[in-house]
Amino acid sequence: MLIMFDCDGVLVDSEIIAAQVDSEHLAEIGFKITPEDVIRRFVGLTSDGIAEIIQAEIGKPLPPEFLAEQDAELNRRLAAEVEAVPGVLEMLDILEGPRCVCSNSSTERLRLTMERTGIWDKFAPNIWSAGEVGDRRTKPDPNVYIYGMEQFRCAPRDAIVVEDSVFGVTAAHAAGARVIGFTGGQHAWVGLADLLTAAGAETVTNKLSDIPKIVEAFAVWDGIDG
Repeated sequence: MLIMFDCDGVLVDSEIIAAQVDSEHLAEIGFKITPEDVIRRFVGLTSDGIAEIIQAEIGKPLPPEFLAEQDAELNRRLAAEVEAVPGVLEMLDILEGPRCVCSNSSTERLRLTMERTGIWDKFAPNIWSAGEVGDRRTKPDPNVYIYGMEQFRCAPRDAIVVEDSVFGVTAAHAAGARVIGFTGGQHAWVGLADLLTAAGAETVTNKLSDIPKIVEAFAVWDGIDG
């Protein structure tokens, strides 16, 4: 089976850093939101997607330099601080079969975080940014997962996706893949597992060490839609 991973919050513990940066920069323009609320509302979306929501709520465009400055600060913080999600290297060393990364992050940011944490070479060249492949639609659109399956000539029911956000699970489920919800990142909160299940995850775990065992189980279990 093809194993497809989201990156942020699944392989690298970046979502908590991104939420802190978003909260700080939004406060500078008078939009008060805590990092915790950023996580609950926006994890899984692109910066552009978040900006669209904020602009609709404040009734005016964000300052023209806002996104560029925010991205630059996030890149600086990630380059200095981001770590791998605990257990990721050990999990990848024992996980069998083809695998890839399908993310809303740009290839540039994926390289930054995945090289810093030592996992880029575990997936390259099969690392894809939703905004750069297929029809360039980002999650919750299924584009990047459909694209990934096409590269491996893999039928949807033979693909397993590991996702940490409702938007990501929604995308994977819409692509026809089977989905494992993951709640082991620092940004996870009580109740996230239930939301991932409601969005289409067949099972949820907070330990990457469980992924190989779940993949084995999926291979012999038709699943909730079987």
